[in-house]
Amino acid sequence: MDIRILFAYGMAIILWGSAFPGIRVALESYSPEHVALLPMGTASFVLFFIALKMKMKPPALKDIPAILLLGGLGFSVYHTFLSIGEKTVEAGTASLLIALVPLLSALLAVVFLKEKFGAAGWIGSLIAFIGVGVISLSGGTFQIEWGVLVILAGALGEAFYFVFQSSYLQKYGFLPFTFYAIFAGTLFMLPFAGGLGTAVGQASVESTLTILYLGLFPTVIPYFAIAYATSRQGASEATSFFYLVPVMAIMISWLWLGELPTLLSILGGILALIGVATPRMAFLFKQKTISAAEHRKT
Repeated sequence: MDIRILFAYGMAIILWGSAFPGIRVALESYSPEHVALLPMGTASFVLFFIALKMKMKPPALKDIPAILLLGGLGFSVYHTFLSIGEKTVEAGTASLLIALVPLLSALLAVVFLKEKFGAAGWIGSLIAFIGVGVISLSGGTFQIEWGVLVILAGALGEAFYFVFQSSYLQKYGFLPFTFYAIFAGTLFMLPFAGGLGTAVGQASVESTLTILYLGLFPTVIPYFAIAYATSRQGASEATSFFYLVPVMAIMISWLWLGELPTLLSILGGILALIGVATPRMAFLFKQKTISAAEHRKT
C-alpha cells in the first residue's frame, strides 16, 4: 500500500480516536448541540478562507441537494447524535459503537447499490450486533440504553455519507467535495446556536480549548484523509480501518480522563470488532486461496 495512504489512515485513526474523550471534556461546560455546532462552525470558518485562497468553484446546482443531504447525514447527524449519546455513554464505549460504520456501510451498499455481501458478511453482522447487545447489558438484564441507540443512529448517518460520496469524490475531487459537505453540515446545525454566547462565557477554559481542538483537527482532517484514501482504494477498503479507532480512543481516554469502559463493554466491543473484521478477513483469505491455486497451475 502507498505510504501516503497509510499516513492518511494513521492520521485519521489518531485524530478520530482523540475526538471521543474530547467530546466528554467539552460536555462538561456545553450542551450536546453546542458541542456539535462549535467545532463545525470553527471548521467551516477556517475552510471558507482556504476555499477562497484556492479559488474553489461552487458545486453544480443539480448536485446541491445531494451534497446538502450527505453533509447533513455525515456531519450534522453524526456529530450531534454522538455528542448527545456521550452524555451517558463513556468515550471508549462510544468509539466501539461508531466502529460499526464499515459494517453499516456494507449493509447500505447491499440495499441501495445491490452489492453482494456473502455469507461472511451476514455472519459478521450477526456477531457485531450481538456485540452491541452485550454493550447494552445493564445490571444483568438486557436493556438498550438511550445513549447507545442515539450513537448508533449517528453511525448510520456516517455510513450513508461514506457509501454515497464516491461519485461526487470522482466528480469534484476529495478536497472540494469534503469542503462542500462540511459547509452543508454546518448550515443544518445553525438552529442550535441559541444561547451559544452565554455558554461560551460560562464555560471552562479546558472545555473551550477542547472545542477549538475538535473543530481544527478531528472534525476536518480525518475526513480529508479518508476521502483521499477512498478516492484511491474504494469505500470498503477505506472504512475497514475504522476498527482501529476504538483502540486509540480507549488509550487516549485512559490517559486524558482516566476513563476505561466496563469489562462488559469491552467484551461487547471485541465481538463488534470481530464482526466488522469478519467479511474483510474472509475476502483476504479467498484472495489468498485463489492466488495460491493460480500459482500451482503455473
